[in-house]
Amino acid sequence: MRVDAERKRAQVVAAAGDELADLAVAARDGEPVRLSLDRVAARARVGVATLYRHFPTREALLEAVYRQELTRLCDAAPELAADSPADEALLTWMHRYLDFVDSKRAMGLDLRNLIASGTVTQTDTRARLAAAVEHFLTAGAAAGIFRTDVPADDVVAAMAGAVIAAAPEQQRTQTERLHALLVDGLRRR
Repeated sequence: MRVDAERKRAQVVAAAGDELADLAVAARDGEPVRLSLDRVAARARVGVATLYRHFPTREALLEAVYRQELTRLCDAAPELAADSPADEALLTWMHRYLDFVDSKRAMGLDLRNLIASGTVTQTDTRARLAAAVEHFLTAGAAAGIFRTDVPADDVVAAMAGAVIAAAPEQQRTQTERLHALLVDGLRRR
């Protein structure tokens, strides 16, 4: 792909991610949400034809956004784990995870279709999240902060469970409290 085409593709993905973040806020306020490809194109400062040249379907664009945001979230783990105490770093990363989850809610039915088609798999997502969490657990165990008997996959399951279990009217705040309890449970006594 030519450099300018790659740049425009990246602009579209970034604009779609920003649009989804805005839609996630609207969804929390109870407003109906649906990603508008025209708005994404305008936000990316490209024509709609350019958007469709790179992403012939809404699903193709949403898949690219999903993969980019998951990669960004998971790639942040090693640096966070190295720069702060593991418990603080893990909580910071969990807040970023909640941002990721919030923007995925705005994908709604489109994300469910990507999962149903096998384009996005929960198995791959969980494995990538667990690999990211492992950075914090390893750093925390080495520093004597975290227990050594909790697998990263259990932490990911508990994180996701907290998101699902939180009451809709206080989704973010309750999930953050549940994640803080989870991190507290990881600490050595």
